[in-house]
Amino acid sequence: MFGGGFIASLERTLAWWPMIVSGFWVTIHISIGAVIIGLFLGSVVAYFKMSKYKILRFIAFIYLGIIRGTPAIVQILLVNLILFAGFRGNRAWIGVVALGINSGAYVAEIIRAGILSIDKGQMEAGLSLGFTRFQTMRYIVMPQAIKNILPTYINEFIIMIKETAIVGMVGIQDLTRIGMQLQTRTFDVMPIFVTAVIYLTLLSFLTFLLSLFEKRLRASERDAH
Repeated sequence: MFGGGFIASLERTLAWWPMIVSGFWVTIHISIGAVIIGLFLGSVVAYFKMSKYKILRFIAFIYLGIIRGTPAIVQILLVNLILFAGFRGNRAWIGVVALGINSGAYVAEIIRAGILSIDKGQMEAGLSLGFTRFQTMRYIVMPQAIKNILPTYINEFIIMIKETAIVGMVGIQDLTRIGMQLQTRTFDVMPIFVTAVIYLTLLSFLTFLLSLFEKRLRASERDAH
């Protein structure tokens, strides 16, 4: 009887599959957009934080302090009320911008840590060869630092997908909000269960790909040595 009730409940939920799929793609689009913005902001902030100019380091300090010191849900509410006040377009942009700003703070630290992991002698070697500081960073330091940055950056994308669950607070029809709406309509826990399974499946798959990537990266490093 329990099995029959479970299957019937699942069938009722899957009858709404177009809404579920729509919410799923909104979640994916917001995640990708936010990670792209986060990469841009993170690169700029990482440069600011490592700059020799105090004003740039101060800007980075304020940005990182605010973003890392406040909850993401508060940030998205502020972005909605301030930056997107009166906005009548696709509300998914609110999630993209808010989560992108949030991600930028963490990406900045990822990039900075990756650069600092490279021996300072690499920079000195590039400068001694007549390269400018920018050329040394571009052609010598960054290609090595990227190997350290990429696995953590991909993990940031995985985290971002989970973070999108808060965008429903500002009326964005993402996967979590769709699940909550279906639960309210059907008075059944199954829509929330299906939502959790979708998240789990997607994130497990991405985590598996990340582990394969890390293994291949370690193998290439061993071959290089």
